[in-house]
Order: sequence, then structure tokens, then C-alpha cells
Amino acid sequence: MKKIYVREEWCLKCRLCEYICAFANSGCGDIVAALKDKPIMPRITVEEEGKISYAVSCRHCDDALCVKGCISGAISRVDGVVTIDKNKCVGCCTCILSCPYGAIAYGADGTATKCELCVQNAGGSPMCVKYCPNRAIVLE
Repeated sequence: MKKIYVREEWCLKCRLCEYICAFANSGCGDIVAALKDKPIMPRITVEEEGKISYAVSCRHCDDALCVKGCISGAISRVDGVVTIDKNKCVGCCTCILSCPYGAIAYGADGTATKCELCVQNAGGSPMCVKYCPNRAIVLE
């Protein structure tokens, strides 16, 4: 199973991954229409601690605590990818509290949201990896 990894020493703090992620998950074919005058809701976020910056996204853990903690059964593993069924999610935030990496967020639609490796929207090729200008985000 391939996973996204971030090489912190290569991250430029440009936040392009956040914008590309928000666009890729917007369902809109035009980046300007998808992002202009709207709150950006990326599934990957850039964090900064002193001089170090790094992107935080779901690690699709082998023994995922979010899957175990989901009270509605909305989070499951499909072909190695931890996914959220929006129709089952009740918005309780248990998964957000149980994720040790802070990779799950409360979405604008009232359900949990996280990186799903662009499986549904970009043919399984993560857009953050494809468009990272310094190749700090890799899929291995």
C-alpha cells in the first residue's frame, strides 16, 4: 500500500498543496471558480514549528485508531485506503479526537474529512504530490 510522506527539509511553506487539495476535492473543474472568495477546506495542511514546516495528512495507519473509534462505522479501510462514508458519518468528532496525527478535520458539511489519496476525484493520483513544486510530498 502506498502512502504519502513529507520530507520536511524540502518543504517551502508555500501551501500550494493546501490549495491544490481544496481544488481537487471541490468537485469543480475550474480552480478559480472552486477557490475564489470561498473558505479553503484542504485535506492536507502545512504546520510550522520554528524553522521547520511540514504537511500533515492522513497516514492511512495499518491499525487506524479513527476506524476503531468511529461510533457510526463511517470510517473503514478500502484497498488499504482509510475512507469516510459521508452518508454514515454523524459528525460526532470521535475520529478527530482519536487521530494521533491531527489529520482529520470537521468539514463544512458537518462530517469528518481527511485525505483519501485522491482515489475518488483524481484517479488515485494524489494532487498534492503531483503539484508540490519542491517534491517535498512523495507517494511511496
